[in-house]
Amino acid sequence: MMTDFTGKVAAVTGSSGIGLGAALHLARSGARVFLAGIDSGLNDEAATLAAGEGLDITLHQVDVADEDSVRGWAGQIAGETEVLHALVNAAGQQTYGTVEDTGPADWDHCMAVNLKSCYLTSHILYPLLKAAGGASVVHVASVQGHNNQNNVLAYATSKGAVHAMTRAMAVDCAKDGIRVNSISPGSIRTPLLEYGAGQLATGGKTVDDMIAEFGKSHPVGRVGTTEETGSLIAYLCSDAAGFISGTDLRIDGGLTAQLSV
Repeated sequence: MMTDFTGKVAAVTGSSGIGLGAALHLARSGARVFLAGIDSGLNDEAATLAAGEGLDITLHQVDVADEDSVRGWAGQIAGETEVLHALVNAAGQQTYGTVEDTGPADWDHCMAVNLKSCYLTSHILYPLLKAAGGASVVHVASVQGHNNQNNVLAYATSKGAVHAMTRAMAVDCAKDGIRVNSISPGSIRTPLLEYGAGQLATGGKTVDDMIAEFGKSHPVGRVGTTEETGSLIAYLCSDAAGFISGTDLRIDGGLTAQLSV
């Protein structure tokens, strides 16, 4: 699904995985994209990829969990444009642990990256979104905010809170012409999923083996791609989704529709 974003401006967090997929889709559709990532190596890879395709994507090194860093990024964006038509919050942190063994530092870091960052970018960039006279915010949540596996206390809690934030923002921001939605991916082949696969791999299994197993747990029989999540995000940012707000869309290959019996 390709939508026309010619003349539109977007800000995206997360310079790999779902964030990069969204940035590429938006830019390929004509948008000017400001892409934020904390890892300079991943930022360089994204910049090289964008340059190779001649895409209008500008990389910024940003810690989205830090207010000063986000304000600095916002200042750079404001120096280039007076409006922002789309904000995509895709930066994420996977944290494993139960309530018994998740330490306060790990809890706080997970909440800062997965939840606080969505607040900070939305709050600080709000004037630019409002000035567009019609804008869209998309938060990347997770199916784990609906139904979760074991050993993901902090992660599941943070993503469930993103769902609540999405609803609250949608109600409050409608008066300014800003729609707010979230997506809840199942297993999507990203560096974050590969990290999780590596953490769970046992008995000589490889990351690819684990990814294949993850895919089998989805009724469609495979994991998703960042092209697929990018397409959905772009749709939610487009005028075609003008009557969609306050909604979480699951892109999970049927994962949460099934019963495990």
